Amino acid sequence: MKININAEKKIKVNKGMIGLFFEDINYAADGGLYAEMLENRCFEFVKATGDAGDYQTEYDGSYAWSMYPSGAKGTARPVTGSPHCEENPHYMRLRTEQAGEGLQNKAYEGIYLKKDLEYKLLFWARCVKFEGDFEAFVEKDGARCAQVRISAAEGREETFNHFRRYEACMRAERDVEKGCFVLTLSAPGTVELDFVSLFPGDAVCGIFRRDLFEMLKELKPGFLRFPGGCIVEGNTLANRYRFKDSLKPVWARKNNWNRWAVHGNCDENQYESDYSHYNQTLGLGYYEYFLLCELIGARPLPVLNVGFACQYQSDEMVTIDSPGFQEFLQDAVDLIEFANGEESTPWGGVRARMGHREPFGLSLLGVGNEQWQTEKADFFERYEIFEKTIHQQAPGIKLIGSAGPDVTSERYDRAWEFYHAHGNQENFVYAVDEHYYVKPQWLYDHVDFYDNYSREVKVFSGEYAAHPASGFNMPQANTLEGALAEAAFLTGVERNADVVYLASYAPLFARLGYAQWSPDMIWFDGTACYGSPSYYVQKMYACNMGDFMLETRLDRDAAARGVYYSVSCREKTGEILLKIVNSGEGQQELDLELPGIGADRRHICATILTGPEKTAYNSITQPRKIVPHEERLESLKGIILPPLSFTVLRIGE
Repeated sequence: MKININAEKKIKVNKGMIGLFFEDINYAADGGLYAEMLENRCFEFVKATGDAGDYQTEYDGSYAWSMYPSGAKGTARPVTGSPHCEENPHYMRLRTEQAGEGLQNKAYEGIYLKKDLEYKLLFWARCVKFEGDFEAFVEKDGARCAQVRISAAEGREETFNHFRRYEACMRAERDVEKGCFVLTLSAPGTVELDFVSLFPGDAVCGIFRRDLFEMLKELKPGFLRFPGGCIVEGNTLANRYRFKDSLKPVWARKNNWNRWAVHGNCDENQYESDYSHYNQTLGLGYYEYFLLCELIGARPLPVLNVGFACQYQSDEMVTIDSPGFQEFLQDAVDLIEFANGEESTPWGGVRARMGHREPFGLSLLGVGNEQWQTEKADFFERYEIFEKTIHQQAPGIKLIGSAGPDVTSERYDRAWEFYHAHGNQENFVYAVDEHYYVKPQWLYDHVDFYDNYSREVKVFSGEYAAHPASGFNMPQANTLEGALAEAAFLTGVERNADVVYLASYAPLFARLGYAQWSPDMIWFDGTACYGSPSYYVQKMYACNMGDFMLETRLDRDAAARGVYYSVSCREKTGEILLKIVNSGEGQQELDLELPGIGADRRHICATILTGPEKTAYNSITQPRKIVPHEERLESLKGIILPPLSFTVLRIGE
């Protein structure tokens, strides 16, 4: 097989095309990237049950907490009346009858500690009838692995109603898996507790779990879309993500149930899933998302609610002529001011007081998540109102529209008719968000999907993934076959960089044993994480993007042989980047011709992702079963493409 690569630059590639999509699904935020180790720290959790159009929540403030030790004579119960903060009005009233009694937290599947690492404890307490010491420790098999003692007299920042703030660090004496966090009193007494929090000392900025953060940073993403996804809309409007709630002190961020707590509810499980207590603390709020973007070098792309609850799960909406709709519009304007305003402005001042005086430089904004037009749901009219309102205040903001939940239905066709009807209106839409979760063969069959798209309106391939299989808790669904199909499809995305401006895989994270959706890019448990083959495909793309696509010619039909490729170049260095997939189970031999470029190039580096069979996948016990490896090549002739492989060739001077 021979590929002829022409020196003529064909299409300019949008800088930062390959990015990330973050949603708090699969315990991606609480229990994941947000490094908080305890569950239900504010005693505000609810249990969510029900089905589309009929959801209920039941307060369960004791969830994840129980008395310590077993058989303790004291009591603990969530109460309210004189709260630490009004947003989260419940707190735990602990009464002990013996020294050493207290509370323990289940902390997902238990506490994981790393030897010699410090762990930062923070809690608020009102000592109703207690003058002794608090003892906090992590216990495993009856032995304490980390501990600290704090006098009740050492509390600081006392509130008007006598809650006091307590902070301390405890050092892990050894590695621990699935330990138990405990907070006890040194003597009988009564104490009211709120916001009991534990963070690893190595959390990035004291916020982000370090290993997960590093995996994101290594991808060198061009952008980060957040906070969802269906989280933006909520299963009810009351359940939607309110960004202003996330801009308060972490203990004053109003607890919310997570839309994914009810995923998969049906008659067989009595409309109550295993994740009915999946809640959102909003510890990862909009400030933290913007900060994350800055730290990993990604452009922020927040997504707005346009007054709809999730259209799959509800028909709730505020009408566009109602005062309630104005709240959604005002949120859009205020969000832009929070991100970009001077600290002298109201919302720019909020950002500055949170610790970031300089603007975050927001330039991209999504209007609606996975919305579509129906007889009742007037999304198109809402988009026009949002566009006009936003651009009156901030004309430089680039807006992302929605094409709905798929690319094969009438609603998708109607969406494109709408955007094309406004195609000559400057700045109306920057790109249209398309979603597809499909079988690997669909991606192979549609590598040319964007070849015949109009170049008038651009595309954001915002949620895509190959699904060899799908379901709850299926890390084995992240197969090599799926990753290679994604790599092949992305060759078509890259070749059409004049119409596809942005692209991101979804979902991003999944905690093992807590996943409502599979496959996912990165899997983790309480102590470790690993990238799926799809993660490495994304990394190989994001780290090897050129500035321009180059014209190529093949002496045979590549797709018929299971080969898919794209070629770009970097303008400053002249480096050529060939991405090529061999989806077949036999090796292919490749010759490259570079007329007008020079065939005497000697720096040829190959990054190769391959594995033993299509169904191969990585796991927490074999995290590097399928990872890329590097090779140096001596010639542009006789290049061997291994079976079931994705290769990036970097050809330099």
